[in-house]
Amino acid sequence: MDAPLLHIAMFPWFAMGHLTPCLHLSNKLAQRGHKISFIVPKRTQTKLQHLNLHPHLITFVPITVPHVDGLPHDAETTSDVPFSLFTLIATAMDRTEKDIEHLLRELKPQIVFFDFQHWLPNLTRSLGIKSVQYMIVGPITSAYIGNRPKGRDITEVDLMQPPPGFPGSAIKLYSHELRFLISTRKLEFGSGVLFLDRLSIGTRLSDAVAFKGCREIEGPYAEYLETVYEKPVMLSGPLLPEPSISTLEEKWVAWLGGFKAGSVIYCAYGSESPLQYNQFLELLLGLELTGFPFLAALKPPAGFETIEEALPEGFRERVEGRGIAYGGWVQQQLILEHPSVGCFITHCGAASITEGLVNTCQLVLLPRLGSDHIMNARLMSTKLKVGVEVEKGEEDGLFTKESVCKAVKIVMDEENEIGREVRANHTKVRNLLLSNNLESSCVDTFCDRLRGLL
Repeated sequence: MDAPLLHIAMFPWFAMGHLTPCLHLSNKLAQRGHKISFIVPKRTQTKLQHLNLHPHLITFVPITVPHVDGLPHDAETTSDVPFSLFTLIATAMDRTEKDIEHLLRELKPQIVFFDFQHWLPNLTRSLGIKSVQYMIVGPITSAYIGNRPKGRDITEVDLMQPPPGFPGSAIKLYSHELRFLISTRKLEFGSGVLFLDRLSIGTRLSDAVAFKGCREIEGPYAEYLETVYEKPVMLSGPLLPEPSISTLEEKWVAWLGGFKAGSVIYCAYGSESPLQYNQFLELLLGLELTGFPFLAALKPPAGFETIEEALPEGFRERVEGRGIAYGGWVQQQLILEHPSVGCFITHCGAASITEGLVNTCQLVLLPRLGSDHIMNARLMSTKLKVGVEVEKGEEDGLFTKESVCKAVKIVMDEENEIGREVRANHTKVRNLLLSNNLESSCVDTFCDRLRGLL
């Protein structure tokens, strides 16, 4: 007998970095016949439509984002505002509660996926619907940072040690990262609620918690959290990028085609929060210093309108013909697949890490100051050893042009011993992720566990 099909509502946090992976997961579920109602801010729907591969099963349900004083009038997601206003986007999201209740009564899904909406599980329970807190980060972040005793202030010394029962050894965190992680615990994030409380209340009240990842890599952390949370903790699969239906823009085909295989550095940084000016300069000068051709897709640094006005003096002339600093959107997946690209410098967001792992280019890790970026970088550089992290100052967290150049040289040098180990490990993980049935069996198991909630 065929397993029953599910009707799932997706309600992600209003950020492209959350909406997009949730839509990728929706595609994997729809491929198996499940019906998805995808709740999305009204004007943002057009940015996602092209990623909906199963429009007969995935229906966008647009909602109006209530206006909050202090937000620009057309702001719906975090990509519409600077980081300082994200908290107001969270307040706006909280104000959709009545509309969401009305929609769920109408849609009648069996399960709702959510992330930062700590109020949602109580609402779904009152309607007889199951709730799953779905995290687009890997479970290592929650296992190491999130699972700490409540009711007392955590210190930097506490975070240097893993929590009791954590699988594997401690993860080395630097002074500047420890300070940052402590500060995020006190961050007010919309409606007067602490960011940490949004997550912990959602975890406590939900019927299950799920993460992006697969048993082969993240299994020990998910099993550990299941004992901590005392509820099902599931893995959705690694959410590998779908084959792109578009082709790479001709200008990039022509430019990349001018270099030999595996020689170009591709660097993507600043999609959510741009670099400080001094770090922007060090990054570009570091790329120049490598001597390799490079394409850097960057946001203008804080305080500048365009990339051009922020470039180091004489930079454009010195790198002409071999280096480009580009401020527009690029087709990252297609660029990483190009045979000329041999190195990917990434800010260590979950989606970018996966895109890097399934391609043959080597990984240089330059984590942005975000808890999951830091943990992703450590998982990749010290546990899996599939990439090399750019060295930063222990106290100030600043990197230099020399440290950028050094990391690139390690992964690009055929003779370097660390580079050889990293390349061999990357190949192993890539083969695992792309092996015939890894992802499909992950998603099948995930669907079975979702049915188990009902």
